[in-house]
Amino acid sequence: MTDNLDIKVLAIETSCDETSAAVVVNGRLCVSNVISSQVDTHRVFGGVVPEIASRKHTESISFVVDQALDMAKVKPLQLDAIAVTNGPGLIGALVVGLSYAKSLAYGLRLPFIAVSHLHSHICANYLDTTGFEPPFMCLVVSGGHTSLVLVKDYLDYEFVGQTRDDAAGEAFDKVARTLDLPYPGGPEIEKLAALGDPRAIAFPRANTGQDFDFSFSGLKSAVLNFLNKSKMQGTVVPREDVAASFQAAVIDALTDKTIAAASYYGCDKVALAGGVAASSALRQSFAARCDEHRLRLNLPPKTFCTDNAAMVASAAYYKYLARDFAPLDINAYSRS
Repeated sequence: MTDNLDIKVLAIETSCDETSAAVVVNGRLCVSNVISSQVDTHRVFGGVVPEIASRKHTESISFVVDQALDMAKVKPLQLDAIAVTNGPGLIGALVVGLSYAKSLAYGLRLPFIAVSHLHSHICANYLDTTGFEPPFMCLVVSGGHTSLVLVKDYLDYEFVGQTRDDAAGEAFDKVARTLDLPYPGGPEIEKLAALGDPRAIAFPRANTGQDFDFSFSGLKSAVLNFLNKSKMQGTVVPREDVAASFQAAVIDALTDKTIAAASYYGCDKVALAGGVAASSALRQSFAARCDEHRLRLNLPPKTFCTDNAAMVASAAYYKYLARDFAPLDINAYSRS
């Protein structure tokens, strides 16, 4: 462990179908962020196949880590810590990254830091910026998670809302399959929705009561029922209108709940995180609504929204400052 002011963290991310390694300095400056995506491999199956994902991580991880170090022009002995995602995610995939990171930390005699995947997504908001800091309300929205998190401090989080059923990203993927769109569904629906009318079909907005939870199962079922009914009646409905109306319903739910939560908890700052946060339509909606309510909005670069190791390194930096290191026998976990 060095005593210099610049803390260099090498992080590894293998929670799903991206093998990623990154070097980040002081939790903010990303000097390398290498991502090896498996999307083309899994697309033929319409979703991620866990066993295949694990094998692909095993094949790629050494090359990805070496490339991240080369791009950062950092030698292993110049690092201050090794970090890795240990959950939630696909257990087999997580174990590949966790085992590799443990070996590096042990061999280099460096502090070992285990990071939550959800906390990492939140920390994407700190990358390549200096002015955005807690407290703020963060919407974490991805394929497996839809959560509202009150970020009180860098290591102090309170989950104030979560999905009761399907995550937003899951709903996008399922509706995309119904519309014969390829995996991953979110970007494909967004492209199709740009050609449609978001007011064409009145899909429901789930009301979960006075709390800040989400529910997308009913909306997903409403889309499937609408398409089946149209087919039975011989009615031709433009796919672009279905996509646009569905996307609008999801975005309305996400935006309304987040703005309401920020108001309730007295936050004047809002942030987005997670793969779905790369959606241009979602970002535009949040920009408009936050401006309307005089809230400061932070949008991470789209590169840092999808799974990547730079966000893991950022989260690890704040754990490093707190000396919150993990034992080398720590396990991976699939659910939060």
